[in-house]
Amino acid sequence: MADSVKVLDMNGKPGDAIDLPGVFSTPLRPDLVQRAWWILHSHGLQPYGRDPMAGNRTSAETGNPPTGRGVSRIPRIKGAGSSKSGQAGGVASIVGGRLPHPPRSEKVIYRKINVKERKLALNTAIAFTADATAVAWRGHKTGKMKFPVVVPDELEVLEKTAAVEAFLVDLGLADELKRVYGGVKRRSGKARMRGRTNRKKVGPLIVVSNDRGVGKAAKSIPGVEVVPVDSLSVLPLAPGGVAGRLTIWTRSAIEVLGTMSAKREGMKIEA
Repeated sequence: MADSVKVLDMNGKPGDAIDLPGVFSTPLRPDLVQRAWWILHSHGLQPYGRDPMAGNRTSAETGNPPTGRGVSRIPRIKGAGSSKSGQAGGVASIVGGRLPHPPRSEKVIYRKINVKERKLALNTAIAFTADATAVAWRGHKTGKMKFPVVVPDELEVLEKTAAVEAFLVDLGLADELKRVYGGVKRRSGKARMRGRTNRKKVGPLIVVSNDRGVGKAAKSIPGVEVVPVDSLSVLPLAPGGVAGRLTIWTRSAIEVLGTMSAKREGMKIEA
């Protein structure tokens, strides 16, 4: 990969060149990115489960002996004179019974990852954003765009959704905008009842050094995210554990990324 890349202006035309941090030369490890994504994804999950006594608060007992009554050998509720007496209870697969294999809140769903492994996964996820083959394989419509995509810091101050859309069109991503706008699907059934009404495609990721309005402006475009460079992780860089998301870097974000990478490697940074 090239050690430098030309910065595209707000009209999508190449300008002066900027040196790329060494993190973009990290060996590509899709297996490591996928593993790190699933582990970090588990940190946002919330344990849930049934009441351990649900369906078991009953006086139902099996007859002793259980045979010789001409009825099935299943626990039945004690008592007489009530509508529940004689009904089956306390076992699974009956009316009013317990669930056979309920979700358990004590199940450990929080997984851990080594610090060095997480950092290496982040570095290789960043390097994937400079690989045209990986970006195209994810389904992004980029035309003949060269990677990584670096733009001026003027992008960070855009405060209107129309301005962000116009910038993406000038950048050569008109087909990408059509893809994300046409990819919004409305679910039916239980997913809508649980709040997962819409399904949308993953669009470009904009990495900035300081969000001065572009985050709110880009929020209305489906699939587009804005992330500060110091909060970058594998989750937005590789949605679903698949690396190669179309990423747009601002010039200052690249500079901050280089500083952060150099500090991690123990290099001396000159002012």
